[in-house]
Amino acid sequence: MRKRFWEKVPLEDMTQEEWEALCDGCGRCCLLKLEDEDTGRVHYTNITCRLFDADTCRCGNYALRRQLVQGCVMLTPQNIDETAEWMPATCAYRRLHEGRGLAKWHPLVSGTTDTVADTVAVAHPLIPEYEVDDEDLEDHLIDDDLIHGEPL
Repeated sequence: MRKRFWEKVPLEDMTQEEWEALCDGCGRCCLLKLEDEDTGRVHYTNITCRLFDADTCRCGNYALRRQLVQGCVMLTPQNIDETAEWMPATCAYRRLHEGRGLAKWHPLVSGTTDTVADTVAVAHPLIPEYEVDDEDLEDHLIDDDLIHGEPL
């Protein structure tokens, strides 16, 4: 069987088009995260970045996200060592970085985005960050297994 690009091209050698194709469109990276100061563990909330488009499960202004959202992390081959731990365990970039390959539900493997919607896409109720006070963020933590667990 012929190897697919993500099986033969290291992350740091991918073209921009190959790199962008790895995103499965689950929207999990667009959820606000809190880091436990004592353990360093990252916890996810049901609060979305203000640019998140719930209809498409993608950034509503991807090209300008870094300028519009302070703290938006642009994942690149150059910073994946430092940023992978902030990504969900299901993230294609993190999976490849960790040598785990793409999951069978990933659109590049399954051939359809329906598998993402059926397995790992963020689900409602989601709340845009502009509707929540910063001091209330901890009230919106979600079950870690929903983010860190691996669907079949």
